[in-house]
Amino acid sequence: MSGEPSDEELEKLREEKMEQLQDRQEGEAAEEAREKQREQREAQKKAMLRKHLTDEARKRLNTIKMSKPEFGEQVEQQVVALAQSGRIQGRIDDEKMKAILKELQPEEQSYDIRRR
Repeated sequence: MSGEPSDEELEKLREEKMEQLQDRQEGEAAEEAREKQREQREAQKKAMLRKHLTDEARKRLNTIKMSKPEFGEQVEQQVVALAQSGRIQGRIDDEKMKAILKELQPEEQSYDIRRR
């Protein structure tokens, strides 16, 4: 044996390499499709928010998203759900947005500390 791989071994290595490349390409294509779907959902959500919120309400929501991103996302989801279910008459103005925020805000806990 001269230490060089045989033709069969070389062919087997080529096939394995081709399979790896195909798997990688399929994985990248699937990831690209998921990213495209996520971007599409985000665009639909933004369009729905623009349609159902006044400028003031949108500004308030954006301010909240800057300070509390998770809470802002929760509020957006609630507004989208209300719009999809048809429970929004007209547009949500700043006062209605304040009411929605008050409803969704977690209850503040107060602690009574008594010293003995």
